[in-house]
Amino acid sequence: MSFTIAEIAQHINGKIVGDPNYIICGVGTLSSATSTQLSFLSNNKYKKFLSESKAGVIIVGEGLANSVNTNAIEVANPYVAYAKAATFICVDEKQLAKIHHTAWIDDSASIGANVSIGPNVSIAENVTIANNVRIAAGTVIEHDVSIAESSDVRANVTICYGSKIGAHVLIHPGVVIGADGFGIANDNGRWIKVPQLGSVVISDYVEIGANTTIDRGAIDDTFIAEGVKLDNQIQIAHNVKIGKHTVIAGCVGIAGSTTIGENCAVGGGSGVAGHLDIADGVQLMGMSMVTKSIRTSGVYSSGIPSEPSHTWQRNIARYRQLDKLFDRVKALEVTEKPQS
Repeated sequence: MSFTIAEIAQHINGKIVGDPNYIICGVGTLSSATSTQLSFLSNNKYKKFLSESKAGVIIVGEGLANSVNTNAIEVANPYVAYAKAATFICVDEKQLAKIHHTAWIDDSASIGANVSIGPNVSIAENVTIANNVRIAAGTVIEHDVSIAESSDVRANVTICYGSKIGAHVLIHPGVVIGADGFGIANDNGRWIKVPQLGSVVISDYVEIGANTTIDRGAIDDTFIAEGVKLDNQIQIAHNVKIGKHTVIAGCVGIAGSTTIGENCAVGGGSGVAGHLDIADGVQLMGMSMVTKSIRTSGVYSSGIPSEPSHTWQRNIARYRQLDKLFDRVKALEVTEKPQS
């Protein structure tokens, strides 16, 4: 598909500097884009590529068009504008409403208009699929699940019984929603299973990355609020609640019954212990380990950044001596205490 710069600028609410009738039919980086592609500058680190870029048009911040040797679109936030432009140019929202002949759909299921269901999909009893939903190959949807309009469920997803999926939700391959939470009780040295009787509620405009797992609640539901974005391979345990527009990077583990507030950001590889409360606006740097509730917004870190191996080994050896060093310093403080 191709679009004029004027059409793109109107879609992203930008100011054109150059030829509004110039045709664009794709996107590329500043260094690789061709004359028919759009590019963008959102990080000044890459400003050096502006003068040499062969892109047909470049999205830049306000007042930066003079730095470009081609057409430009000035906007307040180039990265957001690029996201909207790339979707406009490259993502075909149209779909062929087709139900593959190998799909199995229970007679009691309700299937809306313009729904696409791929090969070997299984849809159990009392499932409700709203209009314009896509369900890709190999997905399993258990009984009493509901999926609201315009959601996109990619291949080999499992949505367990009773789960509720909102509108415009994107679920990537391999996701499991609503498997049993890790509920066990110790009966005189023997572990017995605690029934997981809640469900999972996914609100509108949520994105769930590949192979992420979201467990059903033990009694109350596990809840993911509107606009949450989850990366790949995240584990969200039973009864967790995640507030609106929070983003969580890959390989994060969140233990049971923890609440994470709105507009939070959790860096990759972080761990959050159970039964904690994380305030709105908290940012956790990558590899952080949270063991206590965080009541105030801000940036929090833990973990040890990488360093040369010999330095790390020396520091770890010293770390093991901290108790003894503390005792020695404390003893010195006592012996040197001024006499009254």
